Amino acid sequence: MTTKAYDSYREDRIGRANVADTPELVAYYRRLATLGTGALWTVANKIEPWEPASTSQPMLWRYQDLRADVLRALDLVTPEQAGRRVIYLENPGRQDVVAAVGWLYSGLQVMKPGECASSHRHSASALRFIMEGTGAFTNVDGQKMTLDANDFVLTPNGTWHEHGVAEDGSVCIWQDGLDIPLMNALEANFYEVHPDLSQAMRYPVDASVHTWGNPGLRPWGSTWEKRYSPLLKYEWAPTYEALQRYAAVTEGSPFDGVLMEYVNPDTGGPVMMTIGAHMQMLRPGERTRAHRQTGSFVYQCCKGSGWSIINGRRFDWKERDIFVVPAWMYHEHANASDREDACLFAFHDLPVMRALGLYREEAFGDNGGHQPLIA
Repeated sequence: MTTKAYDSYREDRIGRANVADTPELVAYYRRLATLGTGALWTVANKIEPWEPASTSQPMLWRYQDLRADVLRALDLVTPEQAGRRVIYLENPGRQDVVAAVGWLYSGLQVMKPGECASSHRHSASALRFIMEGTGAFTNVDGQKMTLDANDFVLTPNGTWHEHGVAEDGSVCIWQDGLDIPLMNALEANFYEVHPDLSQAMRYPVDASVHTWGNPGLRPWGSTWEKRYSPLLKYEWAPTYEALQRYAAVTEGSPFDGVLMEYVNPDTGGPVMMTIGAHMQMLRPGERTRAHRQTGSFVYQCCKGSGWSIINGRRFDWKERDIFVVPAWMYHEHANASDREDACLFAFHDLPVMRALGLYREEAFGDNGGHQPLIA
């Protein structure tokens, strides 16, 4: 019988645990185990690493590889049977928590014309990014919003919401993004189905956009006491126009090109307490320098094509492909075209990192800021 080693994590560094196993110590550790305890020095270097060590792997999911199987789900299950007809993205390093990266979940949901999933709410914050189709809509706490390709919509935690496609629409696919793994890790996740299975509209269609989506303008006398954005839908057309206008007057970020953050128009802060989002443009031929951050990112290409290097590995992407950058891994991006711009949507957990005082960023200092490729 192999004897368990308790000194696997020892380090020969001042200030770190460095205790070698002896028969006497092993007997002591086994005694502690019978009491539901253990010696901290046997695991201290494991649970307090020198820097973040993500179990997530850099990943890329090609839309052309997924689309047929996502559509196949239309013939296999109904929204009533499945609750939500979704194909989730699984990171090999996060299979135990069903995460795409870190504590973030992502999946591709598909619905056909005339369908509407039952109304529900949960502790997890959620977002949708429309990938294809016409006629999609979301109803959040009585506010119905119509959705087109590249529109970004919020379903904040605790809000009743339902999704569907109008009778005169077409099959729609969108990306779901949630912090389900984080809520489960915090042991704070609740899920409820609406007692009536649907909710009434209490506002005119797209009232949220008409009220709060006007650049530089705030509705007079407005009051908003909730801790998420009163603007629930961020439309693609004005977002892309804003990127173009900003690109005309800025050199942009050396690490992200022309980057703009989706914000809560009431506070200027992130759209939700635990999930933030941004849209970035890479100008023709642009290649950014590498940096790393404490935070996990899920990217979707919504225009153009290009490639990213994540921890020394190259990932080529084009429109609708999804890729992830795990926490504290160097990453850089490049536009493959010297004529057209490329745009990347991303959602992330930076609001959590910043709220807890954990955010840190570091540039890659060698080779002009570009990582060497790993063969």
